Amino acid sequence: MALRKPWRELDRETVASAPDRPGVYELGDGSGTVLAVDHGVLRDELKTVLAYGDADRVRWTETHTLERAQSLAADHRDGTERE
Repeated sequence: MALRKPWRELDRETVASAPDRPGVYELGDGSGTVLAVDHGVLRDELKTVLAYGDADRVRWTETHTLERAQSLAADHRDGTERE
């Protein structure tokens, strides 16, 4: 199940605009294929991805806690979504 958010180009401007809060993010290639799903403090995670990753696009959703982000990411990878 994909996040219901628009793709953004993975560049410095996007990373700078990412919230400094926990969340779940998807990384995608140029055609919008999801390459990876992960969680963490969004801005910190995306800085690392920008520096060392090979994704072209990103989309994310914020959560209130890292624990919720971890749970949501696991559900997302399994193709389910729990509230």
